Amino acid sequence: MNSRLPLVFLYHAFYPPPNPSSTLVIFIDLTIMSSTVQGQYIKLEVIGANNLRVPSKRIPAGICIFINVDSRRWKSATGVLSSDESVAWGDTVILSFDASRRLSIEIRASFEFDRMLGNGEIVGKLETSWDALLNHGNEPFNISFPPVDGVHPCLTLKAAVLHHCDNQESALLDSVIECKIARETDAGHERFATCVTSKSVSHLNDAIQYFQLALDQCPVGHPDRAGALTNLAWARLEGYIENDLPDIDSTTSLFRDALALRPQGHRDHPLSIYHLVKALIWRFRKENFTTVYIHESAQLCCKLLPLCPEGTYLHSIATGENGIDYVIPECNDLPIDGSNEGIHIRRVVLELCPLDNQHRPEALDSLAWALSSRFEQCGSTDDLDESIQHGREAVSLCSEGHSERGSYLNNLALSLHSRFDHQGNYDDLKEAISLHEEVLRLRPVGHESRQFSLNNLGNALFLCFNQHDDVDDINKAISLHREALTLRPPGNPYRDYTLNNLAVALHTRYKKLDVSEDLNEAIDLYRYSLQLRQHGHPFRHQALFNLSSTLSSRFTQTQKNEDVEEAIRLSQESLEALPSLHPDRYFSYMWLREAYFSRYRVQGNPADLSLVAENFRLASRHPTQGFPLRIEEAIHWARQIEVYQHDSVLEAYQVCLDLFDNHMMTRSSIISRREAATAFSGTQSLPVDAASCAIRRDDLRRAVELLEQGRGQQWSLASRFRTPLEDLQLTSPELADKLSEVNKHLSDAQGSAGSTDRAAADRAATHYRRLQEQWGAVIADIRSLKGFSRFLLPPSYEDLQVAARHGPVIIFVASQFSCSAIIVPTSGELHNVPLPSITLTELKNLKDRFTRAIREASRMSPGEFRTDLIVLSRTIWDEIMLPIVNILEHVLKLKRLSRIWLCPTADFTSIPLHAAHPFLTKPDRSGKEPCLEDLYVCSYIPTLSALVRSRQMMKKRVPSSFVAIGQGQPLTGKSKELLAVDSEIELVRTLVPATVSRTTISGDAATRAGALQAFEENTWVHLACHGKQDHEQPYNSHFAMKDEPITLLDIMEKDIPHAEFAFLSACHTAVGDKKTPDEVIHLAAGLQFSGFKSVIGTLWEVDDSVAQHVVKAFYENMFKNGVVDCTKAAWALNRATHAVKKLVPLEQRMVFVHIGV
Repeated sequence: MNSRLPLVFLYHAFYPPPNPSSTLVIFIDLTIMSSTVQGQYIKLEVIGANNLRVPSKRIPAGICIFINVDSRRWKSATGVLSSDESVAWGDTVILSFDASRRLSIEIRASFEFDRMLGNGEIVGKLETSWDALLNHGNEPFNISFPPVDGVHPCLTLKAAVLHHCDNQESALLDSVIECKIARETDAGHERFATCVTSKSVSHLNDAIQYFQLALDQCPVGHPDRAGALTNLAWARLEGYIENDLPDIDSTTSLFRDALALRPQGHRDHPLSIYHLVKALIWRFRKENFTTVYIHESAQLCCKLLPLCPEGTYLHSIATGENGIDYVIPECNDLPIDGSNEGIHIRRVVLELCPLDNQHRPEALDSLAWALSSRFEQCGSTDDLDESIQHGREAVSLCSEGHSERGSYLNNLALSLHSRFDHQGNYDDLKEAISLHEEVLRLRPVGHESRQFSLNNLGNALFLCFNQHDDVDDINKAISLHREALTLRPPGNPYRDYTLNNLAVALHTRYKKLDVSEDLNEAIDLYRYSLQLRQHGHPFRHQALFNLSSTLSSRFTQTQKNEDVEEAIRLSQESLEALPSLHPDRYFSYMWLREAYFSRYRVQGNPADLSLVAENFRLASRHPTQGFPLRIEEAIHWARQIEVYQHDSVLEAYQVCLDLFDNHMMTRSSIISRREAATAFSGTQSLPVDAASCAIRRDDLRRAVELLEQGRGQQWSLASRFRTPLEDLQLTSPELADKLSEVNKHLSDAQGSAGSTDRAAADRAATHYRRLQEQWGAVIADIRSLKGFSRFLLPPSYEDLQVAARHGPVIIFVASQFSCSAIIVPTSGELHNVPLPSITLTELKNLKDRFTRAIREASRMSPGEFRTDLIVLSRTIWDEIMLPIVNILEHVLKLKRLSRIWLCPTADFTSIPLHAAHPFLTKPDRSGKEPCLEDLYVCSYIPTLSALVRSRQMMKKRVPSSFVAIGQGQPLTGKSKELLAVDSEIELVRTLVPATVSRTTISGDAATRAGALQAFEENTWVHLACHGKQDHEQPYNSHFAMKDEPITLLDIMEKDIPHAEFAFLSACHTAVGDKKTPDEVIHLAAGLQFSGFKSVIGTLWEVDDSVAQHVVKAFYENMFKNGVVDCTKAAWALNRATHAVKKLVPLEQRMVFVHIGV
């Protein structure tokens, strides 16, 4: 033997990332020189290993290779175990020695990544010789180890001899000198592995004892304390799992302490999280499925998953059946909890379910249901919208035939049903009914869940009946509930719900058809339902107020006091059962009000009427109930209290208008706002009825305020986002900028119409509502500033009187209670002008007669006498305008040809008030009696606010530019040709002063895009083309261009603050729609909203062959002195219609009206 030389090594480490797509093999490259060759070197490379399983089944932090020669040892770096049970290294060792020909190779599992406590647990060990390793030349070779769990761990080694090496690059092998902590830890690992494989309790106890001894030597602050805590905790957990150790509290505490010592960023932090997860899962399993443990497990998994790279063994274990795959379904199976904590855990579970996770649909559905439950308790629309969003995704992930598709469809439908109740969007109810019908088809007779689908579809059809009054809907609803009741015999836990729902439907049919049998059956069913809902039942309050409602109905029929007294007591009891902000308090107030009202109608006690008013007030103002129901209650309040002349009547009207305003603000599209405005029966007359009520109570200022708030709401809402902010900018530039930014986002988000994609429409509506919330917060901050307390609130009378600065405004009030006019003077008190000879019925008749007379006149030759029109004009003069003129002349002393502004409401909007004419000769026969336009220069305004806003915008003036747009041949074949358009455009061009920039657009150039661009680029516009008013959907009213029309929506989307004047030489440009006349939705109003301060529009069809006479006379007067001033437009139109009397027939002179400044 040669004398022994020091054994040294050169060690390089390289750690390639695990490749999950292929099997990684551990290679050790060993090249050992023959014992007869001295002074040579041996190169060892550690490349990889596979088939690695830990005997104790613990999850290793990594795997190490140990090479032991005599009493010395070389250790590889700790490699990360991949999901396919392999490790990749890249370590290099260079040896120079004369040593023993024998060596041992060990594969060990380390349970610490950064600082290894002890030597870990042996996975595989074998004895070999250098000569055996050198027999493979320079090629990799495999070494197989004894099996672990039926699989042989495998190393592949490679060897190479180096003839030259710098000894300075070498290092000595470590001496195998173990400290006491390491020895006891290694002994614990050995005993624990034996315990797991042999199920020996004595070995488990030995392992725990060794791990405890190691921990005792690692006091607080010791670098190995976390590892010692973990080893002891893991052994104790095994005892708990096998029912050998009952104590789990101390075990869990050990894992928690270890985790605390390995904070985020520590390399062993993820593994410590998993240890605690496993302990909590087992505790959940063995302690009656206590939810707190699975909740914490889910939250820890949510933290763990991002820390476990794909392809690692820890990732596969954490996401497997002892980790996330166990936690998710267990959480999904927990009872639905609508608390904040319950919803939080549902969000955590959903976060654990990526798009391709099999549990994602159930997680989505569970979160959706929890959010819906919280909505039922708290009334937050955000919860409901989010519930629907998740419900839609859950359904989308379940194809036809999926076992849970029916359940997810059903839950989505219920959330849509709830949102319809809360917001009143009929599309939600239609979709809910469609979904319920699909679910019922999936649940045929005999299906265990058919009872639920029958019940839910019945409820949806009941709501549909309330919307459209179709008796077939309520009959079908009753039939469905009866079938559901047969499937819920006595003892069924859901029987009380069906009893209640059937009773609701029967009571509703009774109120529609007055069938007393329905009422009596409903009372009996409600009593049965109440018996099943004892004190403490979450829905007992519903049974209480529903029974109250039917008893009030029976009292009205029989006048038995015991019925109404019980009704009052039941509603009061239902209120006592509910917290102050529960949405269902609305129904308790409503039915308590109905009970008092029933008693008042029979007994006439004024105290009952006061209680009626108080409960109307409480119901309509209840903050967590949706706007639709509150609006219905407020309308009912106003209508009923008006009949009995209670002092709360004006408050009732005010609440109606406020609720309408807030309800409209929630709608994200212009179209949907109008749909919402027309969804409530009889609401179109609310503004004028409110004003009439105030007039009859001698409160004219309040009448003006109520009218202004209730009329033109569409324009008022839209204009809020275009409010001039100069004054605010001076006071608070920061708030002004913030509001300007939010206004822009809102204006961009509101759109013109809702999307046909329901999910996209939901997202848009939610986004819009959140912007509205931001807007509301900014407005609240602004109102806290000095001088801004009424910023964007409905204007006060003082704000509105500014509209009369340049001449009085006459507001025409057409109500079912009275017709009158209010004169708003430039200064001084308001004047009420009763119109006793005009009723609402006569006004409607007058409107219809005008329509027929205009139609008849259009068929006459220019020279024929327009007898009907003359008679009607005389009626307007005698019965409407003469009393007003008397005030203007004799009280206000208004001079001849002064400006006046007419603000008609309701059916007054369809009558040409400016055309009032006595058609009489003066008593002294010195001439004709003057007509209205002989006396005054008349303009129309949609609202006083619109006039105020236009005048405010007049402060900003830019150099005038004029464009004349003509299109006589739009969309060939769809509209008749307007032969005079081109000549009219040329005529206008010649009449515009040369000092003004002038352009014309006609023929093929007069397209939609070209005309809209011209609107934006010019201050004055003359438009000659076909105009069309769409009476069913006024926002589709349009001007016909060459390619496609310019709609009212197109115009409204433009913001042209520099625009001044527009002459609309087209048909029907100043006519509102029939459903909402007080909204004044027409093309001329749209142009005024977009920025044009002064507009000439038309009330009916224009004859383009004679319109040129009016156009020519108008512009000659408009530019008489070469001055370009849009405020002269009303005077110029007045002069023009006088000038063309002999050339233009009466109806074609009446057709033109001026709107604006």
